[in-house]
Amino acid sequence: MPRPPRKRTVEFVPEINYFKPAGVPLRELQEEVLNVDELEAVRLKDIEGLDQQDAAKKMNVSRSTFQLILTNAREKISKALVSGKAIRIEGGIYQVRDCQCGCEQHRHRGGPKSS
Repeated sequence: MPRPPRKRTVEFVPEINYFKPAGVPLRELQEEVLNVDELEAVRLKDIEGLDQQDAAKKMNVSRSTFQLILTNAREKISKALVSGKAIRIEGGIYQVRDCQCGCEQHRHRGGPKSS
């Protein structure tokens, strides 16, 4: 029996969780579902510019697991962009990191949530 997966630690949970191509009715679109932890991997690597080892530490996973999460995320995003699919951000096995910034919902990019 495989051991249960460990929760990945995330610092950012998006308020906007759905993206779709402009001008295409929602009922006509297929979706790619991007997990919250996959979005966090992309954020840490591509936006924050962390190397995989440092990003893996922040997410509380091994470097090889981080690489797998990142590869899956980039594949889903690429498929959606190339094929004109919608992207829904939801789910995944994660926990939100407690922060000292005073934000209420941990929906931030490096600072307190603005009012």
